[in-house]
Amino acid sequence: MKFAYRFSNLLGTVYRCGNLNFTCDGNSVISPVGNRVTVFDLKNNKSNTLPLATRYNIKCVGLSPDGRLAIIVDEGGDALLVSLVCRSVLHHFHFKGAVHSVSFSPDGRKFVVTKGNIAQVYHAPGRKREFNAFVLDKTYFGPYDETTCIDWTDDSRCFAVGSRDMSTWVFGAERWDNLIYYALGGHKDAIVACFFEASSLDLYTLSQDGALCVWQCDTLPEGLRLKAPTGWKADLLQREEEQEEEEGAESETTIRGKATPAAEEQQGKVKYSRVAKYFFNKEGDFNNLTAAAYHKKVHLLVTGFASGIFHLHELPEFNLIHSLSISDQRVASVAINSSGDWIAFGCSGLGQLLVWEWQSESYVLKQQGHFNSMVSLAYSPDGQYIVTGGDDGKVKVWNTLSGFCFVTFTEHSSGVTGVTFTTTGYVIVTSSMDGTVRAFDLHRYRNFRTFTSPRPTQFSCVAVDSSGEIVSAGAQDSFEVFIWSMQTGRLLDVLSGHEGPISGLCFNPMKSVLASASWDRTVHLWDMADSWRTTETLALTSDALAVTFRPDGAELAVATLNSQITFWDPENAVQTGSIEGRHDLKTGRKELDKITAKHSAKGKAFTTLCYSADGQSILAGGMSKFVCIYHVREQILRKKFEISCNLSLDAMEEFLNRRKMTEFGNLALIDQDAAEEGGVAIPLPGVKKGRCWAATTTEGLLIYSLDAQMLFDPFELDTSVTPVRIRAALRQRDFTRAILLAFRLNERKLLQETLEAVPWDEIEVISSSLPDLYVEKVLEFLASSFEVSHHLEFYLIWTQKLLMVHGQKLKSRYTLPTHRGLPSLGLLVGVGAAVFTQGQRGAGPRGLGWRLVLRNVFFQSGDAAAGRSVPSEEHPAPLGRCLQTVRDVSGGGGGGLLLSPAGPSRAAPHIVRPGLKGPASVSLTRVPCVLTAATGTATTCSMRWPSRSSGA
Repeated sequence: MKFAYRFSNLLGTVYRCGNLNFTCDGNSVISPVGNRVTVFDLKNNKSNTLPLATRYNIKCVGLSPDGRLAIIVDEGGDALLVSLVCRSVLHHFHFKGAVHSVSFSPDGRKFVVTKGNIAQVYHAPGRKREFNAFVLDKTYFGPYDETTCIDWTDDSRCFAVGSRDMSTWVFGAERWDNLIYYALGGHKDAIVACFFEASSLDLYTLSQDGALCVWQCDTLPEGLRLKAPTGWKADLLQREEEQEEEEGAESETTIRGKATPAAEEQQGKVKYSRVAKYFFNKEGDFNNLTAAAYHKKVHLLVTGFASGIFHLHELPEFNLIHSLSISDQRVASVAINSSGDWIAFGCSGLGQLLVWEWQSESYVLKQQGHFNSMVSLAYSPDGQYIVTGGDDGKVKVWNTLSGFCFVTFTEHSSGVTGVTFTTTGYVIVTSSMDGTVRAFDLHRYRNFRTFTSPRPTQFSCVAVDSSGEIVSAGAQDSFEVFIWSMQTGRLLDVLSGHEGPISGLCFNPMKSVLASASWDRTVHLWDMADSWRTTETLALTSDALAVTFRPDGAELAVATLNSQITFWDPENAVQTGSIEGRHDLKTGRKELDKITAKHSAKGKAFTTLCYSADGQSILAGGMSKFVCIYHVREQILRKKFEISCNLSLDAMEEFLNRRKMTEFGNLALIDQDAAEEGGVAIPLPGVKKGRCWAATTTEGLLIYSLDAQMLFDPFELDTSVTPVRIRAALRQRDFTRAILLAFRLNERKLLQETLEAVPWDEIEVISSSLPDLYVEKVLEFLASSFEVSHHLEFYLIWTQKLLMVHGQKLKSRYTLPTHRGLPSLGLLVGVGAAVFTQGQRGAGPRGLGWRLVLRNVFFQSGDAAAGRSVPSEEHPAPLGRCLQTVRDVSGGGGGGLLLSPAGPSRAAPHIVRPGLKGPASVSLTRVPCVLTAATGTATTCSMRWPSRSSGA
């Protein structure tokens, strides 16, 4: 089994802090989430988190005008230059101080960074390869306090900088002769935002107390004159430039402004005058303005306030268009898309992200994570949904494909302690500290069952049996296990016997046995068929924290407080092995800890366990930033994942920074941001399902997947392999050479273009000329293309010809396993309707007598698909039907197909060989079946056979 899991997506948290940005087309929102960045595609209703992370929480994001590059700066001043096209980091840079805002010029040639009380202009990185992507051009001094905001003119000649000292400064990107730098006052509080008018130097400034000043400039942008050096200054400047060229050094130009320049200095220069001043707050209101955005083309000003209210005004008349309250917390960031129709709001207090269409007064996007930390999660049986429960009492269901939460249940009045799906996948059962266990229906989105105990108690865990009829929950205060009926909602039994709080429950997937783990250092096995009597009691060496069965029910794993994972045979009540995980947790040291991280790790343990699909590995997580995968039989660590590197969270480092230790205490505790976060990344429950696993952490719901597609992963690449040469080979009709070059470059669009350019009647010839090393790569590409491609028959011809020519070699290289699916060639799984019709006999040299028509075919790993059939979203099929063992029934070297029902069907397996007709009448309509070819391929499909009378 492969363990090359990579970070796939971040769910559960949509906004944390920083500024929001719209892409240049206006269809996507770029939102900073902790130390990661998520892109919300509003047009296709999808969210995707970039595969990168900063060392601290992201403070600001600057987007280039063409939308190709982004500069991401965290709270520590570290910057990442990111390509949004290839989703990779191009350059690292440190600004040597906390950065408040960053903004590209409209022409994309420069960008401004505000840090401290200065503003720095850098040359924007271009498309050429550069040793240093960030080259400092000028440094501007003027404000006395910290700078807060930036805005550029449309022609990129000037930019304005606002400051906390209640002043606004207008600086020139070049040395303008008639522009002097001085402060614009008129405010009584810190400047929140400043905006230039379109194609003008006129300026709007907004302060925190809700005041708007309108500044008019007496000079047009075209009236700015470049300052030419003359006299000895020109000679000195020329001499300095020659000296710098010889030394190869870069100069840093420092420009200082004056708050109150002399009257003679202002003669003949650009002058600003305040023409109007408006106030957002009415008399007696004290609502602080926290964020603002301005669209220059439609003259629309959007302002957000600390009370969660936003206003829309038309400038320069200051006409109120709209006002609405969207949250109870402060609006931290506001952004407007390029067309001016959509407005994005970010509220850091509740983690809300809203996109509002102001003309129709409707929400385009409304997402919110859990207010408090998520404590439990569960995958649906088909892997399409994830349900999470939080300390805020909310239950949220997330779509793993889109990344959005599509339903939130708020019936619980206290923290949710456990969530689980039934085997049907349409019912969610949750337990809570409010003393109730609730069942929710995903068809009608309602709470249709509420289970309670005779006496009020707090439930700490919940479990549902494989049939979905029995619901059990463990009590934290009464040390009992309660059993209810899902159909009637009645309490069936109360199981007593534990002497401590119940920490975990798990039903055996194959038998009617319930395992309950408790803090009394025991695990009880209860037999449902024998009136819930205790069949076995497993004695542990420490308090039990989590319990889970292997998928086949033949093994039980228990996590204990002494950082051990013990494995038991539930039939004989014998311990079969144990894993010591104390050294693998590797916890950090909190700022208030009096002992070192090495000693504090002695009190840490795994709090959640989950078996892999094949049962060979187990996934474990606890009070640490690491998630571990162990081999059960060998009892060794296979892989350890660091789920977070965010130093804004506490206990992320093993040693404290002694530079922060003073005689007055730890300086890190004075930081307000650290006090707000105040916690360690806690991966509580993590669930592994198929090709991905998820973990609930302080930062959100993290999903790690094996399906992370690399945009550029070449194979035997050299300088001669280019897209130009590949297309030239296609024009010369040298298709074999074009395919080999395309797979060496390994770009998906180019691969698709190359394969689809091959005429269908030449596929057999080209298939025979491909080397064996490239046959597997072509088959993998074909398998992954069946889901999205419209040329299904064309790709099936490719697959048939490749397997007919190279099938014997592939079969001799790989041996078909008996239980775990196919080898690395993959498994073709079809869940739509499949129709077999009688075709012409002898079609082709080794043609089959039956033609297969598949719909909605997609690729899935053989390891993941060996145990369960996965239904598609468009054509849901009955869940929980296991595939029958894939067997090779080829006789001799001829092509043959084995048709065997995978569900509870009485139809016998049938072998189809070339030249043979199908059965006369077999009732297999809409029954999931396994179809195995003699060459080693397999499909799962719903089939119906035509009768003889139909003449098909």
